[in-house]
Amino acid sequence: MDWNKIKTIFIITFLILDIYLIYQYFESRNANQYEIMTQTSFEEKLQADDIKYVDLPKEKIKAKYISATPKVFKNEELINLDEGEITIHDGTTLHVTLKEPIKINKFDSAELTTFVKGKIINGDQYKFWKKSETEKTITYYQFYKDRLFYKNKNGRLTFFLNDENEIISYEQTLLVDIEEISGNEEIVPPLQAIETLYEQQKLKPKSKITKVELGYYTFVQLTGSQVLTPTWRFVINHDEDVFVNAFEGQIFQVNSDTTVLE
Repeated sequence: MDWNKIKTIFIITFLILDIYLIYQYFESRNANQYEIMTQTSFEEKLQADDIKYVDLPKEKIKAKYISATPKVFKNEELINLDEGEITIHDGTTLHVTLKEPIKINKFDSAELTTFVKGKIINGDQYKFWKKSETEKTITYYQFYKDRLFYKNKNGRLTFFLNDENEIISYEQTLLVDIEEISGNEEIVPPLQAIETLYEQQKLKPKSKITKVELGYYTFVQLTGSQVLTPTWRFVINHDEDVFVNAFEGQIFQVNSDTTVLE
């Protein structure tokens, strides 16, 4: 056996491996430096336009697509609902007119949430969304693993108020058979999503992003079911909601219950 030849082969092999590892190192370092430069450049643009934002999650986040089906309410399930007159629309929308209106003096969402959890079907699956003075409504949305189903007409609880600021009725839809239908995937970082908002002129000079959170938005609406994607919610100046697909980066353009991607 020619040991000198074998030794030469080993030396050449290790040299090639070393060269490859060095190449990979510099490629990775250059990519990281480019990312830092890009991020710095964008943040300088925000600073120039006096656009501010709250603290953002620093860690990398992974999430999954989920699927869900609108619940079909059945009369036998409603026996324990004794709050008032009950009607079912299209099988999936429950409407209840209360026997006794609920007086809302100084609105406290925590107090109403107690009623929701105790009197509403699967009430512990809903979280408070907002109270609208103009529409005289109080809206809750369903959630999964602490993440809201944004603007989802099939997972919504709406209370209706009269002119005396009393809750007189409510309407409920409920998503069931919720399943995770993909593996864990890394989502778009929030700052990158903010850059999309900036490029699409959703952020005006001197504006501030006052809230950032992660939830779900309907991505595909099928007959009898839907697919929801992880979604960033940005609240601008405390009152405007903008939603960004956390996997693909597009902005959801919201128009009532209809949604398209920009």
